[in-house]
Amino acid sequence: MSIPHTEPAPAEPARFTSRDPVTAEPVATFPADDETAVRRKVARAREAARWWDALGHDGRRARLLTWKRVMTRRRGEIITLLRRENGKVRADAVIELSATLALVDWAARNAHRVLRRRAVPSGPLMFNQASTLEYKPYGVIGVIGPWNYPVFTPVGSLAYALAAGNAVVFKPSEFTPACGKWLTDTFTEVVPEHPVLQLTTGAGPTGAALCASGVDKIAFTGSRATGTRVLEACAPSVTPVLLELGGKDALVVAEDADVEAAVEAALWGGCSNAGQSCTGIERVYVADAVYERFEARLTERAARIRAREDFGPITMPGQLDIIRRHVEDALACGGRALVGGPESIEPPYVLGPIVLADVPEDSAALREETFGPVLIVNRVRDAQEGVRRANDSPYGLGAAIFARRGVTDLARAVRSGMVSIDDVMAFPGVPSLPFGGVGASGFGRIHGADGLREFTVPHAVTRRRFKAPLAVSTYARGPKDIPRLERVARFLGSR
Repeated sequence: MSIPHTEPAPAEPARFTSRDPVTAEPVATFPADDETAVRRKVARAREAARWWDALGHDGRRARLLTWKRVMTRRRGEIITLLRRENGKVRADAVIELSATLALVDWAARNAHRVLRRRAVPSGPLMFNQASTLEYKPYGVIGVIGPWNYPVFTPVGSLAYALAAGNAVVFKPSEFTPACGKWLTDTFTEVVPEHPVLQLTTGAGPTGAALCASGVDKIAFTGSRATGTRVLEACAPSVTPVLLELGGKDALVVAEDADVEAAVEAALWGGCSNAGQSCTGIERVYVADAVYERFEARLTERAARIRAREDFGPITMPGQLDIIRRHVEDALACGGRALVGGPESIEPPYVLGPIVLADVPEDSAALREETFGPVLIVNRVRDAQEGVRRANDSPYGLGAAIFARRGVTDLARAVRSGMVSIDDVMAFPGVPSLPFGGVGASGFGRIHGADGLREFTVPHAVTRRRFKAPLAVSTYARGPKDIPRLERVARFLGSR
């Protein structure tokens, strides 16, 4: 008697659970997508991309603006999720959502203006040609988002990629997948016809699978170390990559600065979101003429800032070890603790700002990204020296300058992608400005016109309007055509 052959049942996908960083209570459980699952989603996105692109700019604009209104109507859900899954205090959650809505609005309203087909000059040598340029979508974009701003930061890629006509497969951080699901769910409510924006969940292996899945571009936000691995994963397929990596942003306080305003900005820049901001202020260089006043006022104000009320926990447990190491190393190297110290670290919180002074420039605390509510304040001769110190870093994301005289020249001298004058972290909230860095902070831009173009391919077209007077690009040319061309080139080149 023969025994019938039966195929083994497919294995259940592995699952993981996101948790409240304060209570460790579970928030939600998700599948850890493997390579097969990711590729399946990319294939579905490929079909959806053609439909989405065919809607045109006006069609996509209407859908994206409706998405913004749905997110606004359902804002209570995401504010609650940001507090539960990411640990944010309510103020930080509301700020993040408000900036997110501004990004979607700008991308929707400006994509046609930035990317539309337009005529461009052909130049004197090719004046018989009509030349046009337009920006066409890549097709399918893979977006890998971070945990520190799990709504605002990925939308900086999602909204601009979608407005440009791409479909997107989005992998949120494994620490904040429920926030990512809320984004894809609200979009699907507006665009139910095709899977234009899909969610894929998991940790590093899922991200690696997305890099190797055949997407047309990867937009990654995260650490420098992980960004390097993303580059390596994308290299074999020559998949282009946009990298938004870390920062070690500096605030320079000039001798003529508004000291009170600079103190408040330093505290906000260093402590909002528990210091877990890539554009957060970690270094402060204060001109000698106002240093004593700045230090005294900063010490007084920092002592009033408290975790749980003013900022939330450290989301990733391992980050507390880095914060502790940096603080202990800074003190061992001769730095002074103005406020707080290692004793301020009580998992999952840094209980209040840790403010250090006189820390050597070669210490880990000044060379490496801390990503916590730690401010290092060092005295410099003047604002020019402060800018030189600010530039002495492998990172180059953002910076801030407080000054009255020569402030534009100071800002232009900073080696970074973005600078705020008399404020901190203002540039992320301006959706028309490109966001991105130089050096170890990555390359490529999100936000603004540059952010829209980042998710497109320039498409150039020429059309001959009439026969050229000089027949040079043909073997049917006469014996005098090339000498005449040479005379024209000599004339144009000598002007």
